[in-house]
Amino acid sequence: MTRNGLDTVLLDVDGTLIDSTYQHALAWHRAFGQHNLAIPMWRLHRAIGMGGDRLVPAVAGNDVETRLGDALREGWKGQYEDLLPEVGAFDGASALLAELHRRGWRIGLASSGKPAHTRVAIDLLGGDGPLDGWTSADDAEESKPAPDILQAALDQVGGQAAVCVGDSTYDVRAAAATGWPCLCVRTGGFGIAELYDAGAAHVFDDVAELLEKIDETPLARPG
Repeated sequence: MTRNGLDTVLLDVDGTLIDSTYQHALAWHRAFGQHNLAIPMWRLHRAIGMGGDRLVPAVAGNDVETRLGDALREGWKGQYEDLLPEVGAFDGASALLAELHRRGWRIGLASSGKPAHTRVAIDLLGGDGPLDGWTSADDAEESKPAPDILQAALDQVGGQAAVCVGDSTYDVRAAAATGWPCLCVRTGGFGIAELYDAGAAHVFDDVAELLEKIDETPLARPG
């Protein structure tokens, strides 16, 4: 175990490593449209990062969740899979994973997405090579901003405590619930001020800038 227990990096996937936030928002928009529900795109975008179980009531209310929640999530899944060919990894994402591995960190992807979608993301990042494990929606009872998926990812890689990397206030809130620091990137569309206000330790434009300035962060070395 390291001096302060920080031996693991847990990274969010969508909007952090993979440029998929806006495809998710569009997929949800189309899924709601299939049921004649017009949810503004800005509202959907602001909800990307929380789990689908939370997103539907957050943007459309509890009545819609009760009547249509499962159908909407199934519709989103199909719509997003149609958009997957347009999704790619952010510049620097694979290089960041490789550098973290070189420095001796345990590395986990803390995703609450569908397993098949996370598998596609891993392939876009160059494969499992530097990873010690990854999670999906199947691995936690509650989705972000609850910390369940972070704890599940930590347990999977056998870590003691983690530095988290994400793109949304939901990532920051989930990390805060565990007492772990969260580094953020702006590539999911959240602003600098709101990420710092939520408790982010550092905010970077993207993972390429995070990699460039890694020695200024808790990721400089484990412990």
